[in-house]
Amino acid sequence: MESLGGNPGRKKAVRPSKSLLAIPVGIKQKAVVDKLVAKFPASNFVVMLFHYDGVVDGWRDLKWSDRAIHVAVRDQTKWWFAKRFLHPDVVAEYEYIFLWDEDIEVDSFDPLEYLRIVRREGLEISQPALDRRSQIHHRLTARARNVDVHRRFYKTSGHGRCNGNSTGPPCTGWVEMMVPVFSRAAWRCAWHMIQNDLIYAWGMDFKLGYCAQGDRRRNVGVVDSQYVLHRGIPTLGDGGKPQVSASAADRLAVRQRSYTELKLFNRRWKEAVAEDGCWTDPYPDPATTG
Repeated sequence: MESLGGNPGRKKAVRPSKSLLAIPVGIKQKAVVDKLVAKFPASNFVVMLFHYDGVVDGWRDLKWSDRAIHVAVRDQTKWWFAKRFLHPDVVAEYEYIFLWDEDIEVDSFDPLEYLRIVRREGLEISQPALDRRSQIHHRLTARARNVDVHRRFYKTSGHGRCNGNSTGPPCTGWVEMMVPVFSRAAWRCAWHMIQNDLIYAWGMDFKLGYCAQGDRRRNVGVVDSQYVLHRGIPTLGDGGKPQVSASAADRLAVRQRSYTELKLFNRRWKEAVAEDGCWTDPYPDPATTG
C-alpha cells in the first residue's frame, strides 16, 4: 500500500522482501481465518482476502483487517479471483505466493521457518504436509515423520503404483491445490495456465510441474516439519441457504461442473501441444505404472 500524500519522486528506502497470503473467505469461517492470518507476521507478509460471500464489514473488528487487501465478489472461486487479481505483473514484488483455502488449521505451522526450508531445498512449488487427521485425498500430501521435506511416495500394489522410477504426478513432482505455495517465477507460469472460464482449476495440479523452473522431481515438494490440518469444510455451493436439500443440490452442481472442467482442461492441453510444433514435452513418460 502507498501513502496518499508525500513526494512520490523522493527516493525510498529499500523495503524488505515480502510474500503474499491470499485466501478466499466467508464470514462463517472468520475464527479459523483469524487464527490462520495471525500466524503470518505483518513485517513479512501482505494479506489479501477474497470474500466469496460479499461480506467485508464483518471482518473490520480483527486487528489485522485494516492492513489486509479486501476483494469482494459473491459466489466465485479461489482460482477465479486469482486469475483476475493476482496477475504476475501485479504481484511481482512478492517473493512467494501462498494461495490457500480458508479451512486450514495452523497450530503446527510457522511460515518463516517454512520459507527457510523452501529456500534451502530449492522448492519452486510446494505445500505444507497435511496432518494425518486431515481430509487427505492423495497420499503424497500426508505428513512423513522425521524429515523436513519429501518429494515422492511409494505405492507397491493396486492401480496407479508409485516407485523409485516414477517420474511425475501423483507419485512425485506434485502438490494439491488447497495450500500451494509458488515462487515468483513459478507463479508467472502457473497463472497463465489458469483458464479464464474454468473456475475450479481441476487438472491443473497435474501440470504444475511444468512451472517448476527445472526438474519437477527436485523443485516440487511437500514440507513435513511445517504441517497443517485441512478441515475439509464445503463452502462454495452452500450459497448461504439453510435448507439441506438446496445445499446438497448446489454442491452436486459444483461437483458436476468440476468434472466437466477437468475434461475441458485436458482437451485444451492436448490441443495446445498438437498445435505447437516447436515444443518438446520434457515429461513424456507416464507418471505411474499398474
